[in-house]
Amino acid sequence: MSIGSERTAVQNPFLRYAQEAGWTYLPPEEALRLRRGETGLVLHEVLVRQLQALNPGVVDLQRAEEIIARLVRVRPDIEGNLEAWEFLKGLKTVFVPEERRERNVRLVDPVRVELNSFHVTDELPYRSGTRGIRPDLVFFINGIPVIVVETKSSRRLDGMMQALEQIRRYHRDGPELIALAQLYALTHLIQFLYAATWSLSPKGLFNWREEQAGDFETLVKTFIAPSRVLRVLTEFILFVRRDGELSKVVLRPHQMRAVERVLQRARDPRKRRGLVWHTQGSGKTYTMITVARRLLQDPVFENPTVLMLVDRNELEQQLFNNLEAVGFRRVEVAKTKRHLRELLRSDWRGLIVSTIQKFQGMPANLCTRSNVYVLIDEAHRTTGGNLGNYLMGALPNATYIGFTGTPIHRAASGTGTFQIFGVDDAPHGYLDRYSILESIRDGTTVPLHYALAPNELHVDREVLEREFLRLVELEGVSDIEELNRVLDRAVTLKNMLKSPSRMERVAEFVARHFREKVEPMGYKAFLVAVDREACCRYKGLLDRHLPHEYSAVVISPDANDPPEMRAYHLSEEEERRIREAFRKPDENPRILIVTEKLLTGFDAPILYCMYLDKPMRDHVLLQAIARVNRPYEDERGRRKPAGLVLDFIGIFDNLERALAFDSREIEGVVEGLDVLRERFQALIEEGRQKYLGLVSGLSGDKAVEAILEHFRDAGERDAFYQYFRELQEVYEILSPDEFLRPFLNDYLTLGNMYQILRSSYEGRPIAGPDFLRKTARLVQEHTAGSSIRPPDEIYAVGVDTELLRRLAEEERPDAVKVFSLLQAIRQIVEAAGHQQPYLIPIGERAEAIARYFEERQITTRETLQQLVEGPVREILEGEKTRAASDLPPEAFAIFWVLHREGIPESETAARQAAGVLTTYPHWRVSEAQEREVRKEIYRVLIRAGVEDPVPLAEQIFRMFRRAEG
Repeated sequence: MSIGSERTAVQNPFLRYAQEAGWTYLPPEEALRLRRGETGLVLHEVLVRQLQALNPGVVDLQRAEEIIARLVRVRPDIEGNLEAWEFLKGLKTVFVPEERRERNVRLVDPVRVELNSFHVTDELPYRSGTRGIRPDLVFFINGIPVIVVETKSSRRLDGMMQALEQIRRYHRDGPELIALAQLYALTHLIQFLYAATWSLSPKGLFNWREEQAGDFETLVKTFIAPSRVLRVLTEFILFVRRDGELSKVVLRPHQMRAVERVLQRARDPRKRRGLVWHTQGSGKTYTMITVARRLLQDPVFENPTVLMLVDRNELEQQLFNNLEAVGFRRVEVAKTKRHLRELLRSDWRGLIVSTIQKFQGMPANLCTRSNVYVLIDEAHRTTGGNLGNYLMGALPNATYIGFTGTPIHRAASGTGTFQIFGVDDAPHGYLDRYSILESIRDGTTVPLHYALAPNELHVDREVLEREFLRLVELEGVSDIEELNRVLDRAVTLKNMLKSPSRMERVAEFVARHFREKVEPMGYKAFLVAVDREACCRYKGLLDRHLPHEYSAVVISPDANDPPEMRAYHLSEEEERRIREAFRKPDENPRILIVTEKLLTGFDAPILYCMYLDKPMRDHVLLQAIARVNRPYEDERGRRKPAGLVLDFIGIFDNLERALAFDSREIEGVVEGLDVLRERFQALIEEGRQKYLGLVSGLSGDKAVEAILEHFRDAGERDAFYQYFRELQEVYEILSPDEFLRPFLNDYLTLGNMYQILRSSYEGRPIAGPDFLRKTARLVQEHTAGSSIRPPDEIYAVGVDTELLRRLAEEERPDAVKVFSLLQAIRQIVEAAGHQQPYLIPIGERAEAIARYFEERQITTRETLQQLVEGPVREILEGEKTRAASDLPPEAFAIFWVLHREGIPESETAARQAAGVLTTYPHWRVSEAQEREVRKEIYRVLIRAGVEDPVPLAEQIFRMFRRAEG
């Protein structure tokens, strides 16, 4: 047995644990029968039976068939996935003629778990037209596919990325199946990741191992526990439309935990306050929306009114205007103060979305019911003062749950937000807490780093202290409007910040820094100016150094603005277009110039750098810099390692004063670049001790051979890959920097080692996801002159027999020849296997030899000998035979299989078998035709003298399936 292999070490145990957890195993042939063939989506008999059992008196056999027909015809995209989820939620109806009305239909029962049927099958073949997929594991509830699992060998570090690529292919080639499935999971023992279907970015993957400690058995059983799966499917999946685009998320455990704690508090009539701190960027808004939905749907709350108070920026992104389109039944967005007053006075039931500003002057006792639940976003800054009094006076018996993205100021315990929300009965004062450090560790957010701009660009320190930092009224400042009022009185400070000569130098520095450090990474930036006028002036100054379209100003318009500022006023549509374009990589604008707008409630993962030219502190500062902490990763290999704040004020000179919170709460929130420089130096030293000695005194092929031999063990390679990935992430942030100069040669050598291993052992040339942008450019520019460099790339166009002969005969070290031959064979099979299917099994035999080599079951010399005498010789002989033959490609492929097995009259049998395929041209997509093809080919093989035709026929079918893609 091969230790750590996909089938034996991962897939089979997963199946076994699933059965022990309560799922019934369906062998593939039984699942195929229940699905009524490879084009079937549901376990038909099971779903028909369950529909009738769960809907007695409503669904009979005929209506069950009608419902199934509607379910399997949903659009093969995320819109159809939403509709399929609505079926699972019981939101779809069927007309009952006897009652002359529509009745809701239940497809699952999330409460009485035992009433549902749970099945799992493996290697599920699904065909969509001419395309086919075969997910490793598929889980069905009541016959409906709900979870797809892709397993990979634990020997491969990049197994998870390969598994994600498979999931993406399933979305492309089998979208009808994935339109019904709601979750997917990826695992290779070492990692266990999960996400919502139709959410295919790596940042949407969550690590179940970090959230549920334990061995692989524990991970599997907790993840697919039937009761948990039902709850996740029906309660913790969320579809939202933001700026018109539908997206889907599954809540993370910290979000699920908070939802449950809030609901528990809402059920307690004696406790009507609660505070949830989930750090900026950890999905707080989605948690609030899920709480609102649960409050509205749970009968225990007796058809309540749920009031959600949000940031104005959130409202402007149209998120809440579209909630009715994603499962909410009654939603009103309060348009004016009068509209809000009328809704509350009229005893309206459902979800009301508003800003707290609309409570200004609100009469007392507008709604005195106790089943009113108020969910307040950014509660640390929205409920203080008169607005909070008006809110609580209008709704005196409501339950108030505050949500905050920043911790409570250390001077505020027992006052302010703590006092309003009365959470003295909860640990640390919070009903639920998800800290900055936790979010970074989980990958919910990325680390933040800061750098101080040159001292000559800072304002005078004494003025900054006198007019800003020493002001008692600014301690714990939580509202940017309050901050602006203080800055308006700081006349000297503002004049210094807006000095024309200083602003020109800042703009020049920003432009240069963006060009050198940010743009090469493929990311975008904010320039935060002290006020709206400064924003407009910075735009003109930046245009002197960067193309005009690179930057845009986003400010709140004022009717009294002079003409030079009115030129930057944007309509709602113009601002929406700019926001959307900014979120997209490689589109303009690349720098947004802001002072207030977009500093809260705006998420753009592509945002990496914030140029801070506005004095801030405490909540306002933490909220602002959190704009750059969103993870970003795309299919082209862009992977954001961190967020960067470049401080032109000097705020971060004293971090304790800038962020005056309990030190436990802001641990790890932001670190200086000096920390990264120290880490880079330590990593290079580690590389010198562990890796660079391998090639000391060697160059060319000898160096490559030493690397390939040393890293034959997969565990050794994995350790090196992880080491180098951290090293290049630090390099990506620091470069260019004079500090790096003494380390560049060693870094380049380590990069070349990484390139050699990835291209040799992972079976493909180095690609975008392997190197971050600055490292890729460095390697491209300097590898040619390096003493250690990867072997020349091999390019095989078609079946290049001359290339194979040359590689087999040339004088090079054995290890180098092994990987050169493997690379050539892989390229030949990839380039020509579709047209010449006989090459597919040859390529598989080459991969098997490579696997034995990696596992040290054979020596390098034996590997080379087996490759030359096996796959290489077979390709050469095969091409020579094919050139002399008049057999068409399919017939020749069958002939070659039979010829290798020593079947007499192979050519005659091959012609007959190929004739069968011609007679049934749609055998790949038609089950009826495939049955006929199998029977006829069995007969052909028996006539040719094959005693047991089934294994040989399966080998032929598998070859054609693989050739098809």
